Amino acid sequence: MTDPTVVAIGGGHGLSVVLEALVDRCASLTGVVSVADDGGSSGRLRRDLAIVAPGDMRRCLGALAPDGLARDALEHRFATGVLAGHPAGNVLLAAMLEIESDPVVVMDTLAAMVGARGRVLPATAEPVDLIATTDRGTVKGQVAVSESRTIDSIRYWPADPTVPSAVLTAIAEADAVIVGPGSLYTSVLAPVVPGVAAALAASHATVIYVANLAGEPEETDGYDLGDHIEAVVRHGIDPDVVVSDHSAVVSDAWLGKVEMFELTSGQPDMHDPHRLGLALASIISAG
Repeated sequence: MTDPTVVAIGGGHGLSVVLEALVDRCASLTGVVSVADDGGSSGRLRRDLAIVAPGDMRRCLGALAPDGLARDALEHRFATGVLAGHPAGNVLLAAMLEIESDPVVVMDTLAAMVGARGRVLPATAEPVDLIATTDRGTVKGQVAVSESRTIDSIRYWPADPTVPSAVLTAIAEADAVIVGPGSLYTSVLAPVVPGVAAALAASHATVIYVANLAGEPEETDGYDLGDHIEAVVRHGIDPDVVVSDHSAVVSDAWLGKVEMFELTSGQPDMHDPHRLGLALASIISAG
């Protein structure tokens, strides 16, 4: 397959790595980003202004922007004064969202302003909260969920939030859809609200799950590769291919889906964008 159309779904850090990995490898690249963050700068702006969380959208847009002042400004974090702790890009997005209520229009406008080589879309057109069912009961809010153990499932409030039509169209037209990597419940699965899950189920795209390199403290402490895959499938995502680092142990149950690559370099706990890009490109081209 040449010049594929690709959609990548996830949260801020993991999705930004995928976008960086693919930005020069496909004809059309769209990131679909969770807006459920309720911590840090995003959480403060959500509470104060009743807007969708801007932080993950900002980070992913930065991954698609060329090097230079505009990209640096998006990520510049104020150190003092009333703006201390806020990245400038979050503040700019908050201002735009107060002027224009449609976050798709806002993100497309900001993408044009910074010269982004792709599109970043919010998974929902309205603020959304994560709700997790755990062995200790129900937990609400992304930060609280990330600090929980033994998570069985997640759902959303509102239960079926509005998904922008641009997201549904992008998934329907994609040659490949990539989910992950990132914090399993609070980044990878957070944007897969019912409308997104239904669009994935109806899509003819090759669905690729990029597995995490290891479990994370609390949220997925002790998870191995099989546990990550089982959680993704349990939440309605049936990947055609699972991309894993060569160091992982693959159980017999998943041998037919997993393709293994060397995905790290100098930092063994982080995906290397170049190596991840080569791996994803090889799978997409074979599709």
